[in-house]
Amino acid sequence: MDTNLIQQAMPSLRIARYRPEIDRAIATVLDGSSYILGPAVATFEAAFAARLGARHCIGVGNGTDAVALALGGLGIGPGDEVITTALTAPGTAQGIALTGARPVFADVDPVTGCLDVPAAERAITPRTRAIVVVHLYGHPADVAGFRALADSAGLALVEDCAHAHGARLGEQALGVFGDAAAFSFYPTKNLGCLGDGGAVVCGDPEVAARIRALRRYGWKAGAQISECVAGNSCLDEIQAAILSALLPHLDEGNLERRAAARAYRDGLGGTGLGMPPDDPGCVYHQFVVRHSRRDRLREALLHDHGVSCGVHYSPPLHQHPAFATAVPPSLPHTERLASEVLSLPIQGEIAARYLPRIVDALVSACAS
Repeated sequence: MDTNLIQQAMPSLRIARYRPEIDRAIATVLDGSSYILGPAVATFEAAFAARLGARHCIGVGNGTDAVALALGGLGIGPGDEVITTALTAPGTAQGIALTGARPVFADVDPVTGCLDVPAAERAITPRTRAIVVVHLYGHPADVAGFRALADSAGLALVEDCAHAHGARLGEQALGVFGDAAAFSFYPTKNLGCLGDGGAVVCGDPEVAARIRALRRYGWKAGAQISECVAGNSCLDEIQAAILSALLPHLDEGNLERRAAARAYRDGLGGTGLGMPPDDPGCVYHQFVVRHSRRDRLREALLHDHGVSCGVHYSPPLHQHPAFATAVPPSLPHTERLASEVLSLPIQGEIAARYLPRIVDALVSACAS
């Protein structure tokens, strides 16, 4: 095995690339006197909302909390059902469950891997109150279709944008098509901090006010009095300052990911690998190929070529004990994709150094 292992993601390379700006951002917080919900958070919230074309941004502790707070701000709670995909990170369904609602899984589009509109429509019951649609791997889901479905059925629509920082549908950034959207700033994301962080964006000022209360003890603006039972999930000042330093580089990083995606398509065309859709609005949080013997291919890449690849997400959530039901849902496309998907290194700093070697490794492994 090659000792020069290529990791699937290396956020430390991005930190090193922008270290002077990050150091200055941290120093500004250390030189100040506010460390929780201070000026750095307010500055980032305003900048991120403007970047998306959203009216309100509320910084929170992580992406899971962002899903829960978005739903809570929209009035979703115990006894409600929320339709979503099982082909996603656990935080999506955990965020739903944290509100007291029950996640209901519908099948995905077999090409994009994103939640399928007709499948979601079939999953609607009298208890359904919302749909959480995930822009999987940075690929835009059919939010226009989901917006129409939600409106016709009287449901709330939440976008899970944990993979979709800077992704677009036409000229519009993802995150403003739903009634609210949840973002994660986990270090490996296209926009990531040096710890956990998240945000909710929305357009309705009343929803924004409820989310701001729910993120901190149920306090309303200007009064430290708990009006309802709520948690404590705040984006801290240091992480917000780091995100503000990295936000101007988001477009550059996304362009690098798109360039790497083109290089993968050109180099892997004859391997028989299933390729992700070529969508101009995709930001390739992951570049995910498909192979019928995925685990064997992954092992060969690691042990014969020193290339580490990820699997996102297998098994799908409806097969996790936390979300198991007496009658498992029929999700054939979800289950097939979960058994075949393989995430290649796509981070710009990795691709710039290693992409030709990764392509050669895949060509060799697929041929053997």
